[in-house]
Amino acid sequence: MNRFILFTLVFLSRFTLSAQPLKPGFDKTECIQLLEMGSRFGDSAYMAALPSPAGFSMIYRSAVVGMDNCWDLWVNDQGVAVISLRGTTQKAVSWLENFYGAMVPAKGVMTLSDSFHFTYDLASNPRATVHIGWLIGIAFLSRDILPKIDSLYRSGTKNFLITGHSQGGALSFLMTSYLYSLQRQNRIASDIRFKTYCFAGPKVGNLYYAYDYEAMTQYGWAYNVVNSADWVPETMFSIQTVDDFNNTNPFAQAKAMLGKLPFPKDIVLKYIYNRMDQPVRKAEYRFQDCLGKGLENYIKKALPGFQPPVYYNSMDYVRVGNTIVLLADTDYYKLFPDNPNTIFVHHLHPAYYYLVQKLPATLPCTFP
Repeated sequence: MNRFILFTLVFLSRFTLSAQPLKPGFDKTECIQLLEMGSRFGDSAYMAALPSPAGFSMIYRSAVVGMDNCWDLWVNDQGVAVISLRGTTQKAVSWLENFYGAMVPAKGVMTLSDSFHFTYDLASNPRATVHIGWLIGIAFLSRDILPKIDSLYRSGTKNFLITGHSQGGALSFLMTSYLYSLQRQNRIASDIRFKTYCFAGPKVGNLYYAYDYEAMTQYGWAYNVVNSADWVPETMFSIQTVDDFNNTNPFAQAKAMLGKLPFPKDIVLKYIYNRMDQPVRKAEYRFQDCLGKGLENYIKKALPGFQPPVYYNSMDYVRVGNTIVLLADTDYYKLFPDNPNTIFVHHLHPAYYYLVQKLPATLPCTFP
């Protein structure tokens, strides 16, 4: 027993001494390794397209939770752990998570079952909103991820990479916000460092959520890696109305100002204003109704006990995060030509892997 205790102490001390803190900034090696980890969710043929990540071992794969969500835990001998979130699967419920796209406030409480009430605080701005389907995804995943973070921290791990591809990329944005919020509440140790790489991630929230996420992770702690030929980062559908601007803007009092103009200018300009304003409001309502209330019964079947929240009256989705653009060039299209019969040709891991390999080893930094 004494020998075992001595061995354990020596092992832990060596591990602690060898641990290397994560560094800010885009790291091509990190990026490649995380893509390789993400491909491990595929079948054997899919995994064969990319090598295994050198220096890392997968030590845990979660059970399937929520709407077919799953995650892997990887570690290396340098004290770095990776939370890798699975993307969309072929199951209908996984696609339902994507299409359940009404917006909800980025802070609140969501009832997912009679015994599961998820409290979240993803942004400080009360006007910040996020995609409800992917919020449900991180709610279920967090119940399994948090105990693993705590266990690893108690054994000396303080560096965590968060990653995901496609739906997994969307979940990575929101999971990052959730973990940082728990740190602010002292529910996660303050000396844990998180760094995030989202691949092929769609738009997950509005501009006020994006501002909060980008301010929280700026100076090199999060990246949104996007193939310019990929259609998935162009989703969700986005509709902007005059209500989506900051409170101080020239549109807030537009109708009142037009009403002060002399006749017939007031009539003509009000007509023009309404022609522009009313169609986008109708479109916003239709999208919110179809992607919110229209899917509630399907969500309730997948998640018994789920209580739909009150949706935020907006569909103003924007791209989030410090974006690394993988520019599809002529050589790329020779290998990955457009094909209407294969809509994911530019979206899957091999296309991203090819373009990431063409990046320089380091990218210029805009922080000290």
